[in-house]
Amino acid sequence: MSASRIEYSEKYADDDHEYRHVILPKELLRQLPRNRLLSESEWRGVGVQQSRGWVHYALHRPEPHILLFRRPLGTDPQTGRVDPELKRLALQEYKNQFGLKQNMLK
Repeated sequence: MSASRIEYSEKYADDDHEYRHVILPKELLRQLPRNRLLSESEWRGVGVQQSRGWVHYALHRPEPHILLFRRPLGTDPQTGRVDPELKRLALQEYKNQFGLKQNMLK
């Protein structure tokens, strides 16, 4: 199956994580285990391509071909580890986007 048929959402965030969802062609469902979260090697094995740090965190039962991913704010996309300065900048961006005062949230 061609990875080019896999669709990736834009990233979105809250004050703790950034998120994205990935839509797989329905034919790929036969290759995936059912009723459990996928390991990184499993989702990469079917052609999902993302930077480091993403975790398949929830099942979307009505549409199992949609994979839900998240990673902590401030995750370095090359190492997959949280960088405190990147986290501070990401949280500041989140607050600015929603017009929150800098002393609100963490």
